[in-house]
This record gives sequence, C-alpha cells and structure tokens, in this order.
Amino acid sequence: MTCPTISVIIPVHNREQYVAEAIHSVLAQTHPATEIWAIDDGSTDNSAAAIQAFGNAVRYYRQPNGGAAAARNQGVELATGDFLAFLDSDDRWLPHKLALQLAEFEKNPDLAMAFGHVRQFCSPELPPDQHPRITAEVMAGYHVGTLLVRRSAFQQVGSFETQWRVGEFVSWQAKATDLGLPLVMLPDVVMERRLHATNMGRTERSSANDYLQIVRAALERRRAQADATTTTQVEESS
Repeated sequence: MTCPTISVIIPVHNREQYVAEAIHSVLAQTHPATEIWAIDDGSTDNSAAAIQAFGNAVRYYRQPNGGAAAARNQGVELATGDFLAFLDSDDRWLPHKLALQLAEFEKNPDLAMAFGHVRQFCSPELPPDQHPRITAEVMAGYHVGTLLVRRSAFQQVGSFETQWRVGEFVSWQAKATDLGLPLVMLPDVVMERRLHATNMGRTERSSANDYLQIVRAALERRRAQADATTTTQVEESS
C-alpha cells in the first residue's frame, strides 16, 4: 500500500475534561494520522479551547448541536483521507491502533474495514460507589472507535443516520453486514473506553428504544432483500 492517508474524526460535545486526552492518543500513534478533525457539536463548555490548544495539529470545526452522528458525518465531508477512523472524545486509542490495522489492509487488498478489541476502564474522578459493573473488561470491539474503514467502503454503506440519539453505529454496521463487506477483528486491544458519569448510555436512557427500532429496521431490510432474491430466482427459472 503506497502511503495511505488517514483522516481521524472526533465528535465533541461538552468534553473539556477528556478531549485533550483523546487527541493526545491520536497524536501518539506509531503510524501517524494524516489529519485530525475535531467537530465541535455545539459545546457550551471550554471544549473549543481544549481543542484549539493543539494548534495546527488538529483541525477544528464548529456546528450547531445535532448529535454524534451529525458530527461524524460532517467530519467525513471535511476529511480527505483514503481511510476514515473515528474516536469519541471521552475515549482513547492505544499507540499501535492504526499501525496494526493498516498492516491488515496491506495483507488483504480486498478488506473493507478493520476492528479491534476494547478495554473498559472507570474514569479516575468517578466515585467508587458509582462504578458500573463491568461484565467483561476486554471485549471484541464492534464499536465506531475501533473502526478503520476505506473511504470507498464507508461511502458504499452511507452516512450515519442522524435520527438516532444512540445506536447509530449499530445501524451503520448492520447495513455494512447486509452488503457483505469484508472485515477483520484484530485480537489486539486498540481502544480504551472510558466509563464516567455522563456516558451517552447513561444520559440518553430515554433513547434506549432506538436500539429496538434499529434491530427491527435491519430485520425488515433483510426480509425485503430475501424476498427480492426469491422473486428474481423464480423469474429466472420460469
């Protein structure tokens, strides 16, 4: 692979406490990213100052609050890389994340996307009595933060759906699966997911029904595809 370019997109909404650590983890990659886009999704705290302290190392874009999906989509529009990677502003990558994944693309030119394992950790400021029960500290990370995807493959699947407050990546990945895009899950831990008081899973509990709707939509899409395939087979055999 000749000098692949990688765009990293970090959606940010009121994460002044964590965003610098997330950015540092991208800058510390053994295979450096070509560009880093921090998309400020209408933050009302000092996130902008925390981002802009990095100077030209990070490209800053501000938009009205529209949710993480809208921020990631804006980042994709601005990005120029052959590959796209995403990191939530409260999480962090391990230094070898991009290098390990690019090695897989070099071995397999047909590969569309690569994932890796996730390690969860409780943020230091979280009181012990608020620590969530971690059922699995390390797990296979079918998570937007572990993804490295060819731009062409991302475009084939389409943008993240902005109607979901949570679960937009679950929906995107379901569409990628339906398309049969080849992927690999690395055995290595490539991302650390921070557990803290304002995780989306906690603050957006009222949107938990999104997951159910996403699953239903995926099942309906697959039924429609199966029906279309059956109809085609019948027409061809008649």
